[in-house]
Amino acid sequence: MPTPLNPMADRHEQPRGAVPRADAPAPSSMARLVVGDLPICLIHADDGRFYAIEDRCSHEDYALSEGELDGYMVECPRHGSRFDIRTGDVLNPPAVLPVATFAVELSDDEVVVDVAV
Repeated sequence: MPTPLNPMADRHEQPRGAVPRADAPAPSSMARLVVGDLPICLIHADDGRFYAIEDRCSHEDYALSEGELDGYMVECPRHGSRFDIRTGDVLNPPAVLPVATFAVELSDDEVVVDVAV
């Protein structure tokens, strides 16, 4: 079951979500989170940074968080399309459209994802 993020609003009223650092994915792993109605794949990459992409393959609606993470690439579990977690760019077919990426900020206690609408 996806972990819901606590909705917050910044001074610009953009949707945001936060997850306690203790509940964030371990290094070299990812997890499905939800901000509002939008599924997010939160990734804790090998470089120690967090990345966030839309948790839907652009080829077919499968959760990327259920796929494989390899460095800066996530592979869709259904048809094998790969996406760059830093840019959302498609790295191979059958997908041809990129996935959305979202800014991630860290505080002492939380991992915060900004979701631009």
